[in-house]
Amino acid sequence: MPEYAVLDKDTIKSKIMPYLSIAKRGYASKFDLIEVVNAILYKLKSGCQWRLLPIGHLFTGEGPSWKTVFHHYRKWCKKEEWQKIYSRILSRNKNRLDLSISHIDGSHTPVYRGGEKAEYQGRKKRCTTNALFFSDNQGIPLAMSEPQAGNHADLYEIEKRVEEIVGQLSEASIAVDGLFCNLDAGFDGKELRSALISHGITPNVCPNPRNGGDSKEDWLYDEEMYQERWKIERTNAWMDGFKAVLNRFDTTVSSWKGWNFLAFIVIFLKTNTSLILE
Repeated sequence: MPEYAVLDKDTIKSKIMPYLSIAKRGYASKFDLIEVVNAILYKLKSGCQWRLLPIGHLFTGEGPSWKTVFHHYRKWCKKEEWQKIYSRILSRNKNRLDLSISHIDGSHTPVYRGGEKAEYQGRKKRCTTNALFFSDNQGIPLAMSEPQAGNHADLYEIEKRVEEIVGQLSEASIAVDGLFCNLDAGFDGKELRSALISHGITPNVCPNPRNGGDSKEDWLYDEEMYQERWKIERTNAWMDGFKAVLNRFDTTVSSWKGWNFLAFIVIFLKTNTSLILE
């Protein structure tokens, strides 16, 4: 048995493997794919280089090379497997979500090797990638927008970003019509409000004092509801606990998204401990 596990072997087997595509004919890995997933989760948590994976501690008996583990991760990322797995997990466990209030927040992640969707961000004084995250009122992350280069603000092409988030929620059979959504002052813009309202989502946006043209009375703003926004800040703290997500070393967007959705899976399963035991 592996000596280290982000998720135990039984949880990987019952909650992840049923949804993960594996070779049904032709080439099949001679290594235990449950242990391959465990090695990928180790990198997610530790952020270590692929070549520094402690293979001897992660595999029973003779383990593969790090290149084999990397090959499987990239294969599943290219097929968007991690996102699809999370969508199915959410779809089967919607009763565990708290959608009394939802939250959207943006996150600029430092990029250290360049690559797709990575540009210099003046406020951060470094190269970053930006994405929007959507969570329920427990802080469980449910969706993320397509990553954008860091030189773009949170409201860049916001209509597309909202469509991406709503599309992911729809794939998980999560209805958005009637939701209330908290957003900070950086999202105070007509395009954002219109995009959310078009899907039946009521935005509760903290007014930005720099937007002097619109008074607070023109739009809904409930201060008590907005106080719940700390929960998505806690989500950001949970995500920072995964070192492969805290800083981006991946040059491809598909790999970067894969780490984020893997982190979503772990957070959901860890938050719902009773689900692991079922």
